[in-house]
Amino acid sequence: MKEFCLITYLIFGVLLPLACEPHSEGTTGNGQPPPELQIALGGLTVTRPVDLQHAGDGTDRVFVVSQPGIIYVTPTTASVPSARTFLDISSRVLDGGEQGLLGLAFHPQYSTNGFFFVNYTAANPRRTIVSRFRVSPTNPDSADASTELRIVEFNQPYANHNGGQITFGPDGFLYIATGDGGSGGDPQNNAQNMRVLLGKILRIDVDATTGGRNYAIPITNPFYLNDSSYAEEIFAYGLRNPWRISFDSMTGRLWAADVGQDAWEEVDIIESGMNYGWRVTEGMHCFNPSSNCSLAGLTLPVWEYRHSSSDGCSITGGYVYRGSGSPSLQAKYIFGDYCSGRLWALTYDGINPASAEILLDTRLAISSFGVDKNGELYICSHVDGKIYSMTSRP
Repeated sequence: MKEFCLITYLIFGVLLPLACEPHSEGTTGNGQPPPELQIALGGLTVTRPVDLQHAGDGTDRVFVVSQPGIIYVTPTTASVPSARTFLDISSRVLDGGEQGLLGLAFHPQYSTNGFFFVNYTAANPRRTIVSRFRVSPTNPDSADASTELRIVEFNQPYANHNGGQITFGPDGFLYIATGDGGSGGDPQNNAQNMRVLLGKILRIDVDATTGGRNYAIPITNPFYLNDSSYAEEIFAYGLRNPWRISFDSMTGRLWAADVGQDAWEEVDIIESGMNYGWRVTEGMHCFNPSSNCSLAGLTLPVWEYRHSSSDGCSITGGYVYRGSGSPSLQAKYIFGDYCSGRLWALTYDGINPASAEILLDTRLAISSFGVDKNGELYICSHVDGKIYSMTSRP
C-alpha cells in the first residue's frame, strides 16, 4: 500500500497527495525487472514543468517548459543544474490551474530557420494563442521574445481543459490539441460542434498563408472546402481534454491521451476525420445520454482504465519508445497518470487488441513526457519540479 506525505496540491481539478519519493515494484509483463527512474538533467528543478522537447538540431540539449511562461534549455549530460532561460513570456501568460504556457514545438527546419512555436493561455479575453518565435542569431541558447508572430487564437470559455500540446507531424504540418473549453460535461457541446476549434486535433500549414491568416489549410484536411461551414482546421474531433499527443517516429501513428470526466481515462489513435465520441461517450461508455447512446460513427479508444485509488484519475500521454537504453520497452507506448503516478507500457500493433502492463508506481505527479535526440524518455514531475529519466535495470 502506498504511503503519502500529508501535503496536497490542486491542479487539473484534482486534489493530490504530494509524493514522498519514487517507488517501483514487480516485474514487466515479459518477466524482466521494471525500469528505474533517475533524477535527470543534473537535478534541475523547474516550476511546474509541463513539456520537454529537443530541437532536432543534432545537439544534446533539451528544452523544458515551465507552466508560468518560461522555457529553459539544458544539456542532457549536465551533472549539476545548468539551465539557461531560453524564452521568458511570463508577462504574456495567464497562469493558474490548467492555464499557462502549455506546449512547445520546433520547426522541422529549425536548424536553418530558427523557428519554434508555443501554445499558451492569455487574458482579456481568456484565449489560447499559438505563436511562432525565432532563436537569437547569435546565441543558440536564447530566443528573441520580440519576434512573436501569432498564428492561431481562439477564446476559452472556462479556465480548464486547455489541451495545449503542439507537434509537427511527419507531413510537416503543425498539429494542435485543444480541450473542449472547460467546465464539466462539455456544457456547450464544443467537442461535437464542427464550427468551433475546441475539443479537436487541428492541423495547419505554418509555412504558407491564405485568407488573411498566418497559416494555410492543408488541402488533405478532412473538411477542406466543405459545404457545411465546418472549421477547415479540424483534423479529428470529439475530444474532452487531450493531455499530450505524440507521433510514433517509426510508424507515423498519432497517439493521444484524453482526460476523462468522472470515471474513465482513454488512449486514442488519431486518424483523419474521425469522431472520438466526447460528450456522447467517456472512454467506451455512454456519457450523454448516460445509457443507450448511439456509437454509430464513433471511433472508440484502443485502451481505457477506470478511475481508482490505484490507477488514478487523470491520464498523461507519452511516447512510443524508440530509444536503445530500455530494450524491453521497444515499440511500446509509455504513459502515466497524474493523480496516482502509475506508469504503463501499452502494446498495440494496429491489428490485435491493445494490452498494457504496469511498469512503476512512481508516486510522482506525472505532468508530461519528453524524448531527447536519441529517443530516450523523460518524465516531468509537476509538483517537485524534477525531470526523471527511465533506464533498464541490469
